[in-house]
Amino acid sequence: MKRKLDVERIKSEDAMADKSLDEINGSIEVPQNAGFLKTLMAYTGPGILIAVGYMDPGNWITSIAGGAQYKYRLLAVVLLSSLIAMLLQSMAAKLGIVTGKDLAQLTREHTGKLSGWLLWIVAESAIMATDIAEIIGSAIALQLLFKIPLVIGIVITALDVLLLLLLMKLGFRKIEAIVATLVAVILLVFAYEVFLAKPSITGILNGYVPTAAILQNHGMLYLTLGIVGATVMPHDLYLGSSISQTRKVDRADRQELAKAVRFSTIDSNIQLFLAFIVNSLLLILGAALFYGTHSSLGRFGELFNALSDSRIVGAIASPVLSMLFAVALLASGQSSTITGTLSGQIIMEGFVRLKVPLWVQRVVTRGLSVTPVLIFAFIYHGNEAKIENLLTFSQVFLSIALPFAVVPLVIFTSSKKLMGEFSNKLWVRVCAWTATIVLIALNIYLILQTIGFF
Repeated sequence: MKRKLDVERIKSEDAMADKSLDEINGSIEVPQNAGFLKTLMAYTGPGILIAVGYMDPGNWITSIAGGAQYKYRLLAVVLLSSLIAMLLQSMAAKLGIVTGKDLAQLTREHTGKLSGWLLWIVAESAIMATDIAEIIGSAIALQLLFKIPLVIGIVITALDVLLLLLLMKLGFRKIEAIVATLVAVILLVFAYEVFLAKPSITGILNGYVPTAAILQNHGMLYLTLGIVGATVMPHDLYLGSSISQTRKVDRADRQELAKAVRFSTIDSNIQLFLAFIVNSLLLILGAALFYGTHSSLGRFGELFNALSDSRIVGAIASPVLSMLFAVALLASGQSSTITGTLSGQIIMEGFVRLKVPLWVQRVVTRGLSVTPVLIFAFIYHGNEAKIENLLTFSQVFLSIALPFAVVPLVIFTSSKKLMGEFSNKLWVRVCAWTATIVLIALNIYLILQTIGFF
């Protein structure tokens, strides 16, 4: 009898060890037989952590430059990108909820040991690439706000991983609340600045209608590729498949499972709609303030200075606008670093199956990301333009890593064997594969353009 109990205990411990983000997996209770709003509030949270990846500093320059150069015409691209993101992230959440495993774990299970290590390297490169944009954005924001030298700012942003360690002790709901607050800051800042800019409402509405000119104009096409290709972040798919499991769900109960999938999808779509609003505001701000006056914007410092220059933005120019921009940039960078660190842990545990203390995981994943930025900052000390060029190269790594996350996601969620009745319906499979092919094609095109192939 004792032997049987020991066997059951070992099996139970093994099952716990295999849980994604074990310390928060299933840690949040959800109400039973509650109303719609109360249930939705219980499931609200993971979506906001996903959404910050779609409004991180890496997207800012492209969106604002799109408005500055082509006014409102690329808003249709922002809309298309957001719809693709909603589709893929809902699939990632469903995968985690139904299978009880994240995308990294499932990919590793369906590959050999060598290929698992190779996939980990690709995924880890994507985390590093994402962190580069977040670290640079946060460090530049600290420099603009407090005149802190860039190298010191980079070190400060590297230490914020210690804050996440503390927050994890307080509970995952606290992390969700903090990230939601940072996102609210970003949204309010840009809503206020766009309100002051007085954009054309008719122009905005017309901008959401796709036109053939987007494909015919080479410069417009390039920015289109940048907006779409850099929107769907591979680390967000791994993250979404994991943190969707933070709610306590009985997978043996089909109705409870269906409810979890439904409300997690609603949460994801609501938060990604907010990301869509933020990205639209960025492009609208670029169009309303800089179109025809300063269309060559390409750096955070230039944007900061332009917002207080009356020769560029007219009567609304103010140091306050510049400071608000820097505050939003800092909020974006900090919220994104929290989710980036969590994604690093998910990828390391899922692909490598490396079980080490949590603080070691956090420090290693953060260290891998910040090292290349620090090296570049030391080499080009005082040359912010060169350092910001890292943002362009970071998108190449993301482009390379994207298929390794999207393709398995579509395959797994379309599998009847894996997902049962929750497998993708035919129309979802068609849309998902179409979106995947489009994303891969656009990213290949971006890579070839970056290396000067054409």
